[in-house]
Amino acid sequence: MTSTRSTEDLLLSRIRDVPDYPQPGVVFKDITPLLADPEAFTALTDALAELCVRYGATKIVGLEARGFILAAPVAVRAGIGFIPVRKAGKLPGATLSQTYDLEYGSAEIEVHAEDLSADDRVMVIDDVLATGGTAEASLGLIRRAGAQVIGVAVLLELGFLDGRARLEPALHGAPLEALITV
Repeated sequence: MTSTRSTEDLLLSRIRDVPDYPQPGVVFKDITPLLADPEAFTALTDALAELCVRYGATKIVGLEARGFILAAPVAVRAGIGFIPVRKAGKLPGATLSQTYDLEYGSAEIEVHAEDLSADDRVMVIDDVLATGGTAEASLGLIRRAGAQVIGVAVLLELGFLDGRARLEPALHGAPLEALITV
């Protein structure tokens, strides 16, 4: 793999800014050009897999929906299981759910509890850390299922939204790794 700085440069060069999306004044960080570039997608997968191996993850949780795209190949690369955390009502069978507050309203996520056990060391993977609400809710779900959270890893942290400050208390000392912070 390339050096950390050149990996970060490669990844950042493949993230497109889309002004005024989904509403005026917002600059959306579009990762689809990164996903379309096999060199960049491989570098991203390798970097996230290395974090999972370094921290001793036995399972990877991917957050709906772009977190699935990143987490599934990382799980394959690291040789460990992948667990989806989905929006409420999307998983069949028995689930654990967690409601959390958004800027305007609330949302709910779910996981199949039987997919996690007390022996599991879980790394949460998502594309972007914005306000931290979804990641924070996922940590509660993982712990309620009996597993241990060993960290959260994201491609991109939007530092100006201060999601890290919201998420850090819920991490209980586990690391938050962002490959890029803007």
